Amino acid sequence: MSHTTIPRSHPRRATGLLMIGIVLAALLVSGWAPRERGTWLLEVVWVLIALPLVLFTRRRFPLTTLLCWLLVVHALVLCYGGHYTYAMTPLGDWARDAFDLSRNHYDRLGHLVQGFVPAILVRELLLRLTPLRPGGWLFVLVSSVCLAGSACFEFVEWGAAVVLGSGADAFLGAQGDVWDTQWDMALALVGSVLAQLSLARLHDRQLGQPSSAARSR
Repeated sequence: MSHTTIPRSHPRRATGLLMIGIVLAALLVSGWAPRERGTWLLEVVWVLIALPLVLFTRRRFPLTTLLCWLLVVHALVLCYGGHYTYAMTPLGDWARDAFDLSRNHYDRLGHLVQGFVPAILVRELLLRLTPLRPGGWLFVLVSSVCLAGSACFEFVEWGAAVVLGSGADAFLGAQGDVWDTQWDMALALVGSVLAQLSLARLHDRQLGQPSSAARSR
């Protein structure tokens, strides 16, 4: 599939406007009196970068409907965590109290999503920009890229801790867990695997990829 080929399923104008509206509304709401302005910016900067990029390339390189909705969900996760800080989200506090957990685990959800959504993004880029086709090598490469991306994000957190010291605590969200970095990367890897196992067939259909049966002939 050439990079200029339009996927079989991509957002129509009305759907695209709805997606943009959801993301912009989430940014506005989350940016209204966040708990810590600096932490909010560090969390949502990825949305501020990704949204213009997707809009700028939408005609030349439209993304599948599945991927676009996943990016919207990821933006909501980031905006919510950025507003409250990941260690103090009401949703995480509720889960901690309801299930007698030791801490607020919203950041665990965030890192699971950090692997789940990018897995479909990386998968789409590899299928459209390289000779790769669905199969074992694609699965391994997508998982490896997501794990590497998670490791790079941990470097960003490390840099923030070095530069800001205790001022980076809200951004890190470690909550005293010495294994927080390892948990974050492991959950990103799990998320990437789950995304491919659960969404690969739907993704292939939206891309217009041939079925497994057709490829085996």
